[in-house]
Amino acid sequence: MAQINHPVPVEVTYKNMRFLITHSPTNVTLNKFIEEFKKYGVTTIVRVCEATYDTALVEKEGIHVQIVDDWLSLVKIKIREEPGCCIAVHCVVGLGIAPVLVALALIEGGMKYKDAVQFIRQKWCGAFNSKQLLYLEKYRP
Repeated sequence: MAQINHPVPVEVTYKNMRFLITHSPTNVTLNKFIEEFKKYGVTTIVRVCEATYDTALVEKEGIHVQIVDDWLSLVKIKIREEPGCCIAVHCVVGLGIAPVLVALALIEGGMKYKDAVQFIRQKWCGAFNSKQLLYLEKYRP
């Protein structure tokens, strides 16, 4: 069976917001992910899919793992309490919901829809499908 070629994590920074978009780690790849998270100064991981790894190992490293439920409130709190912190966001492959969440945060931060999409796509090829683009286009902060 062919191995899926996952994109490497990418950092998206705008104003005082920092995000790391990545695909979902597994227990086999978790140590490498933790190294990457530390390299980028990740303090929180937001999961938008089922856990594919042992979250206790990540928490042991001082990185909080949260399931997305109130994304924009989380971003505002983290930026207020930990200026310059990096929030890692992952879905299964990183091409779906994770970039949408980062785009929403950028739009809330003052970036225009088209600029947010282009900004993320420059760093993360394949981000956004047509339904996601339509949603972002209609979104109002």
